[in-house]
Amino acid sequence: MNKICMRATPLTLKSICLALAVVALASTAHAQTDPVVLSFSTVGDSRQDPVSPDGTTPLATMSGQDKLWLQNSKAFSRILRSIQAQKPSMLFFNGDMVHGYGWADFTHTSNAAGSAFTSVAAPTTVSEVVNSDLVKFYQQYAFWRGMVAPVMETGTYIVPVPGNHEVQCKACGKKAKVENENAWRANMGDLIIDATRFKATTGYDVSNVNTGDNAAYDSLSTPQNGLSYSFDVGTAHFAVINTDPVGADGTGPSNWLSADLGAAKGRGAKNFFVFGHKPIYTYSYSATSTPTPAAGLDSNLPARDALWNVISNYGATYFCGHEHIFNMQQPTGGAWQVLVGAGGSPFESKQGAASLNPATDRSYSWATVSVRKSGKVDITAYGFNDSYGPTQVLKQVTLAH
Repeated sequence: MNKICMRATPLTLKSICLALAVVALASTAHAQTDPVVLSFSTVGDSRQDPVSPDGTTPLATMSGQDKLWLQNSKAFSRILRSIQAQKPSMLFFNGDMVHGYGWADFTHTSNAAGSAFTSVAAPTTVSEVVNSDLVKFYQQYAFWRGMVAPVMETGTYIVPVPGNHEVQCKACGKKAKVENENAWRANMGDLIIDATRFKATTGYDVSNVNTGDNAAYDSLSTPQNGLSYSFDVGTAHFAVINTDPVGADGTGPSNWLSADLGAAKGRGAKNFFVFGHKPIYTYSYSATSTPTPAAGLDSNLPARDALWNVISNYGATYFCGHEHIFNMQQPTGGAWQVLVGAGGSPFESKQGAASLNPATDRSYSWATVSVRKSGKVDITAYGFNDSYGPTQVLKQVTLAH
């Protein structure tokens, strides 16, 4: 560029070169006066579907390991490599890392679709044990943990968020089960939150870790320790919420979150980031007149409004998945909802269907967030299309503190 500018003779080209130089200097000056003090990435929904995979990866072409472990390893591994190259301090995974969707004990065995199960009073054969939903959950968790392990080893701490496929039983009417919540804690509990490992991995101190049972705030029927939790890194506050607690599926712990964010603000937190699986507001991606069914918490309007009011009141940013698609929106004109549910699961927008944003609605995607010293926040969403083309910036916004 410099050589071109030095040789430039037309006034217009020299003007362009001068403008580029000014922008570059301004960018460098900004980085020096307002440096990035913390960064993290976020994505969700990498699990594969044994019955209805995406058209780009039909059952006939799905790899043997993905058929067995129900993971889109091609898309998810590329996302993980890209995130490793960006070197964020944390990766929040917003749920549905496993297909799950069964009833996680030895006495139930779900079919491939998860639509029905057989049960035995007590397993008596090796086959009954191995094929039980409990063992399937543990196998799928283990494969996912193996995929993300290298990311931990290169300086990015994994922060897990429970999704409906982790906590709900499909054959039970898509209802969360306490056995599934227990399986979540058994397989993710060592990450929630290990302050010593966090420091060793990222170099940052984590403080005000709140992983205790918070069920009483919202009158929930089962313990929520390790399902909804929070912590601070510097002046940034991070809260993870379970959007499908037992007995209150499709809701968020708005009372607990309000108390949690209030306490963080009292400590002097500048930035608030909340992570849940289900979107608070469904992204209606279809370009036809047929409305998109409510996929998020807007299937329960009082619960949606209660949770979003907390997000808005604290100027928080909400990151989610569940819909297998990318979208960023300001539902009420203020706070942002960042939907990055395209980590490898079958796309919501089907091949050949008219969608609202065809350039991005079938892109595997994630977001990387930079927090600056001033409190300003840069959110950059990245992705690549269903043909595994080059990675591109899908959207970028800067939030003023």
